Amino acid sequence: MRQPSARSRLTRALAGTAAAVLLAACAPGAGAKEESAPALPPRHAGLDYQLGGAYPPPEGVGTVVRDHTARPAKGRYSICYVNAFQAQEGAESDWDEDLLLRDAEGGIVYDGPWNEAVLDIRTAEKRERVAAKVNGWIDTCARKGFQAVEPDNYDTFDRFGRYLSAGDAKALITLLSAHAHDRGLAVAQKNTAELAPERERTGLDFAVAEECGAHRECEAYAEAFDDRVLVIEYEKAGLSRACAGWRDRLSIVLRDPDVSPAGDPGYVRETC
Repeated sequence: MRQPSARSRLTRALAGTAAAVLLAACAPGAGAKEESAPALPPRHAGLDYQLGGAYPPPEGVGTVVRDHTARPAKGRYSICYVNAFQAQEGAESDWDEDLLLRDAEGGIVYDGPWNEAVLDIRTAEKRERVAAKVNGWIDTCARKGFQAVEPDNYDTFDRFGRYLSAGDAKALITLLSAHAHDRGLAVAQKNTAELAPERERTGLDFAVAEECGAHRECEAYAEAFDDRVLVIEYEKAGLSRACAGWRDRLSIVLRDPDVSPAGDPGYVRETC
């Protein structure tokens, strides 16, 4: 076979280079600035859970969780709480009526202990509408300077399996995670240990685990989230168990059930 001339080889090489450049320029995202990953909470940092009202974090606290209506804690990794799967107590009127889950008689389904109306997320259309509202709060979190968001009640389906499924919950949390990441925020998985192995699929970055010591679930979260786990216990027995197994790896705090602000008669806060 006749060998190509030097000129022919050069021509082909230049053509190949030009084609490669053209393909790269046409590739999805070409020319766009690569998005940086959101900052994740530090492992094994001092933790305070301030949902009942903001107050100056105690000494040694590096991570603080506050409601989306509050301001982030200066100089700390600040996480913004939003109620994503249920309406806050007394806030039913903030939602379209058809987004409140109804029983067979047409009555609103409530999560009894908290008296919160459960949201109806059984269809893609309704999930989009719920996400649109929650995403507005997430936008507020980002504007205020929070680094992460904690969408609460991911596990509502587990209490109301007659109406909701894990698939419904995962579909909604995936929408919220994508939006939060677009705003530069990390996203917490709240409780729901059985879904921790699916965290990458649903876009979840770390865990907020209530009473994982009491329920012997801390290992499931630690394994799935590489020890980026915030543990909140509400009883001393749970705190003792969490500290015995995880004091050197996870962020752990004992709070009173009402997560009262410092100075309130019911305020309780202890650590390992």
